[in-house]
Amino acid sequence: MRNVTDRISNPFGMSPPTYDHDDGREPSVPGYGDANADFHLIGDHPGAHGGERTGVPFTEGEAGRRLQPILHDLGFLAEPHADDPAPTNLFASYLHMGTLPDGREPTEDEYDDMERFFDAELRAIGAHVLLPVGERATRHVLRHYTAKPADLADDLPAIHGTEIRGSGWLVIPIRDPREWESGDDDRLLAGLAALLEQDYRQEADLSRFVATDDRYVVR
Repeated sequence: MRNVTDRISNPFGMSPPTYDHDDGREPSVPGYGDANADFHLIGDHPGAHGGERTGVPFTEGEAGRRLQPILHDLGFLAEPHADDPAPTNLFASYLHMGTLPDGREPTEDEYDDMERFFDAELRAIGAHVLLPVGERATRHVLRHYTAKPADLADDLPAIHGTEIRGSGWLVIPIRDPREWESGDDDRLLAGLAALLEQDYRQEADLSRFVATDDRYVVR
């Protein structure tokens, strides 16, 4: 099953609680990209990974400046640097999409309150590969969307750019780009390029349960 929306920003009309700002910042940075994507890039919040003024995840800040060229090289983005990137087969969103007053971090209660919006969008996209960026996003994805121990995120440099097969999703954790060391960019590029050469889709063929000759494949 594929989505029918052609909206790039906030394709499912999520309306989470947000703050209004008088300094040019957007109240939230909703999910952005190809709603039929196989790859879902997952960040922390706008203050950490960018987009407070563009309204687009992984733009403006250091995380986007380092990630976008790699995503471009892999064919996910039309340009290596853009505040309004044109994505193909990639969707990006944050655990907490709201922009908060005074540049502060979300509280645990605020993360919990936003989690239902993130989860609903993740399941609506139905990507095959999850790309969590940073320790919090990686821990959250491992805990909620795989059968793997969440404390693998404690050693993110060791699992950066490597495949972790969960129950229903394939996960490739990404070390926070703001903390990258020499070789981290090449390691991520090589890991994703190798995956793209494989059949990474995780699907079940249920054709035997239908009374036609058509294939019935579900995510």
